[in-house]
Amino acid sequence: MSFLPDNYEKPVSQSNFMRLEQGENRFRILSSAIVGWIDWKREGEKNTPVRTKDRQPNLNTDRQSRHFWAFVIWDYRDHKVKILEITQTTIQDAIYSLHANQDWGDPKNYDLIVKKTGEKMETVYNVIPVPPKKADQRIFDEYSKTKIDLNKLYSGENPFLDEATTDRGTQDLSKSYPSSEDDIQVKDIPF
Repeated sequence: MSFLPDNYEKPVSQSNFMRLEQGENRFRILSSAIVGWIDWKREGEKNTPVRTKDRQPNLNTDRQSRHFWAFVIWDYRDHKVKILEITQTTIQDAIYSLHANQDWGDPKNYDLIVKKTGEKMETVYNVIPVPPKKADQRIFDEYSKTKIDLNKLYSGENPFLDEATTDRGTQDLSKSYPSSEDDIQVKDIPF
């Protein structure tokens, strides 16, 4: 008898936010990024993130506020639409360089792998672009069903909207992607 059943599969993460784990973390960027500054406010026993568009005076004297990028991604590990928030300068610099490079361009057109090694102050991140190719249609189908307003991160609200929510500023993701390749027009591409 083996340690785990033959048909065992590790359960999918319930989190709507991707967390970079040790080893390779593969994802596809699906939206444009929002950017700003993140600080932490102490509330009793827990720290709460405070995100702003402009740099504010530090709320926490123990550490400096950090520049962040947040965007919607497809997490290949969990096969799920999530939000990835990046504060690591090495990752931001690598993605920015790819974005600015004529050969790679917009990082929404290819997968990225962030390889994480080490721990705490010894952590190293390497960003590896995967040659551009069209993503699987089911990724876009899942994305179109997921209602997300990244701007809610600035107010500390849940950016994942349920079906009943009708906020201004919410992206209507169902119209973000054409239903077939024949319908693709440059003017219809949302990014």
